[in-house]
Amino acid sequence: MTDAALPLDEQTRALVVLAAAIAQGEMSEIRDRADEAVAAGVPAAWADELLLQSALMVGWPRALQAAGVWRKAMPEIAPDDDISLDYSRHEEWLARGEETCRRVYGDNYSRLRENVRGLHPALETWMVTEGYGRTLSRPGLDLIRRELCIVAQTAVLNTPRQLHSHLRGALRAGAEVATVEAALAAVNPFVSYDDWKSVKEVWDQVQDSWSRLA
Repeated sequence: MTDAALPLDEQTRALVVLAAAIAQGEMSEIRDRADEAVAAGVPAAWADELLLQSALMVGWPRALQAAGVWRKAMPEIAPDDDISLDYSRHEEWLARGEETCRRVYGDNYSRLRENVRGLHPALETWMVTEGYGRTLSRPGLDLIRRELCIVAQTAVLNTPRQLHSHLRGALRAGAEVATVEAALAAVNPFVSYDDWKSVKEVWDQVQDSWSRLA
């Protein structure tokens, strides 16, 4: 699954489930899902990228504890010449961030930036440059899988507005409706009954509006 939409293969499903476990924050669950990801043959680079973007989505404490678990399951160390360590690339991150954010939000891109700027100008800058540019535009994982992992984590965290945005973002990135449906089904065990009803309501709204655009 590069930019072309494919079914939810075993490796992608394992990655999405690991994302949900990281958002849930239960160490035993993260360990089990990390072991499953290794058994499924999830590339180490994919999981590393999930861990990095999890710092954005679920916060540093859970991302760091998950990274510790993953490093025991997959001891392969990431290279220390990572391009995100080079702060001279700030303008590149900004340009990539604008491109990726616009792809995820489509016609709502300008409104998003305006709304976030209204909350705090620094949040807008960090969102585009650090979030979408430095992190979510990295080459180690394609945008479809990134968005599916974000869908998993926003569903577990019960953040419906962000879930709505990234369900649409996954579709805009090229995921098929059935692929997103399969990702949500994989996340179901991590979500309470009442929260799952909310997740399904959001997904129904997204599908309805998406079908009218088709």
